[in-house]
Amino acid sequence: MIPLTSTYRLQLRNGVTFNTAQEFLPHLKENGISHLYLSPIFAAQTGSTHGYDVVDPNVIEAELGGDSGFTALAQAAQAAGIGIIVDIVPNHTAFSLENPWLRDVLRHGSDSAFAPHFDIDWSERLLLPFLTDNFDALVIDGQVSVDREADGPVLRVGNLAVPLDPATVTSGVTLAALHDAQVWRLTPWQRERDSITHRRFFNVTGLIGMRVEDDAVFEDMHRKIFALVDAGLVQGLRLDHIDGLADPAAYLDRLKARVGNTPIWVEKILTGDEALPDWGIAGTTGYEAARQIARLLTDADGYARLLAEWLAQTNRDPTFHAALITAKNEVIRQDLAAELQQMIGLADAAARAAGDEQGQEALREAVIALLIAFPSYRTYLVGTDNHPQDVQLMHAVADAAAKNLRTDHVVRLLTDCILTPTTPEALRLQTRFQQVTGALLAKSHEDTAGFRWNAYIAANEVGADPDAVTISDNDMNCWLDARLPTALTLTSSHDTKRSENARMRLVACSHSPDDLLALIADAATVAGADKVKPNTRWYLVQSTLALWGASDDLDDRLRDHMIKAMREAKVVTNWTYPDEDAEARVLDLIPRLTAYWRDTAPAALMRLMQQGENISLIQTALKLTMTGVPDIYRGCLGPHFALTDPDNRRPVELQKLMQLNKAHGFAGDKARLSGRLLRLRHAHPAFFDAATCHIRREGDGTIVLTRSMDNARLILHCHLAADPVVSIDADTLDASFSGFQA
Repeated sequence: MIPLTSTYRLQLRNGVTFNTAQEFLPHLKENGISHLYLSPIFAAQTGSTHGYDVVDPNVIEAELGGDSGFTALAQAAQAAGIGIIVDIVPNHTAFSLENPWLRDVLRHGSDSAFAPHFDIDWSERLLLPFLTDNFDALVIDGQVSVDREADGPVLRVGNLAVPLDPATVTSGVTLAALHDAQVWRLTPWQRERDSITHRRFFNVTGLIGMRVEDDAVFEDMHRKIFALVDAGLVQGLRLDHIDGLADPAAYLDRLKARVGNTPIWVEKILTGDEALPDWGIAGTTGYEAARQIARLLTDADGYARLLAEWLAQTNRDPTFHAALITAKNEVIRQDLAAELQQMIGLADAAARAAGDEQGQEALREAVIALLIAFPSYRTYLVGTDNHPQDVQLMHAVADAAAKNLRTDHVVRLLTDCILTPTTPEALRLQTRFQQVTGALLAKSHEDTAGFRWNAYIAANEVGADPDAVTISDNDMNCWLDARLPTALTLTSSHDTKRSENARMRLVACSHSPDDLLALIADAATVAGADKVKPNTRWYLVQSTLALWGASDDLDDRLRDHMIKAMREAKVVTNWTYPDEDAEARVLDLIPRLTAYWRDTAPAALMRLMQQGENISLIQTALKLTMTGVPDIYRGCLGPHFALTDPDNRRPVELQKLMQLNKAHGFAGDKARLSGRLLRLRHAHPAFFDAATCHIRREGDGTIVLTRSMDNARLILHCHLAADPVVSIDADTLDASFSGFQA
């Protein structure tokens, strides 16, 4: 078995195939990378840019190279001494007519062998919110007809070809009667906000939840990946969105029993001081590590100055938590309105089964209060035998939820149903409540409040807390002591809101707050700036700083990002009903701001960029030496400046990456530091797996990290304002490494 010392994540698709991945192997081997970590490899919707919209989990995507291409990649990786980790998606597949299992269900209903596979509420017909208008109107307009395809008759509506039950296609039947005879019902896409009948991923109606808690469904969803593991072609698994499952612990137990010693990582967002449940796995994918490193590198006094000035200029909520509560109240009623209606129905059924029938408004306010008060992604309650910490958390949530209600009776009733379900109705409420809390937090935190609360957007990151942007040495060391040595340490991923070097430029603002404030003040004098609200200007200036000098198409990248940021914030515009006039006022400012910076080359900008480079080198050194397994996002052995997706999924050029060791300045410094430390880890896996890890900050701000095991020791010195920025002594580990400086 290949020792696990580091991983390198490649985003497949968008021109990146198995053959492309194979071309990366010499680069990875040269830098001491032990495992190649691939985004989903299975057949996805036509045109998918990410692969998480799987249409068949048992077919390897032909456009990536199919079975033969993957086998060739795995064999080449093994020959290079590199393992393969595959990202799998147990929670959902595509709610799409390309999904063969779903097509079978649409055609045969409950008689379909795949009917139990999907998490569908069959109390009414399956809603397909695919139309641009009401079905009857489209019939009148002549846009609906019956046709035949290879797998049987279909109802054709524009580009849609929806499978029909063959028994219902009889001569003389009207289109309306034919539509009414199906187990599904076509509706306008706007209907998805009010009612859907399938469990979706967050608010993405195009993804349907899978019932992997069912043994047969579990086997069908994993048949191909198990075959790849059994054949020795896959050496690790990364699980997407573990919190979406009905029972994550039971799922992981079943998976571990099937794949043996194959390491498993879960995409699990840990909030606050939340610990990973004892699931017996390798760990998380590492968002909490990115957060802790950023907190360690943030200057508390500088941040406080930025926050005070931002509050004075914008008159916003005084804390991120307040902004989050506002966002939760909006998101549960808007983006997740369909889930709210489902929850109220489940609460109603559970209350009736408990013999305590309640009014709809009382149930509605209690459900909303419980969901909004819930502070993390979820609990892991299963029936009545539950972990005391989860029980304690639910009682605390109930206490918080009851504060602003006239009576706490319904909140306590529903909490009891969730904690100690004694009826099937209460059990369904328990399961669904735990799936919705994560969706609400993700949409409210990452995708709403995180684009509104713009004092210091370095902290507006997946799993981060903008109200807790720093960390003490003691808390950092306690976290390191508790950390699994096999947990991944990421600083960039396909989902981070800013790439690692972009984030560190923003962290530099806490060390030089006057420089950022000078840039913001100057931006306010640019023509058209008076038409843009101060909060948006703060966001735009920081985003421009994060990308400055990274590419020639800066303005286009900023325009695309600002459209996304404003629509996610949902203050003046949104995705469903965009206000293009409001957006234009911001977009018009972008070229004027960037032209001003190009013409004047502000000294504050230059200082922040230089300081950001220094902090980036420190982040790199910490990431590659601390407890855990460093995960390198493609391209990040060198400089990587990007904003949230799709900006952070832009292609990287392998040939340029392979030449970085010879580069001057920051690019070469980061590449050489990364390579030397990764090769050191590769040469001494036992040391990095077992050595203690301790961090302290000295009076001058120097960070010292020490790892020790027996007589071996590694000491890292990080000097923010001194040259060299990073110096390392690997005593007895590697004599040629001692004294290395970057």
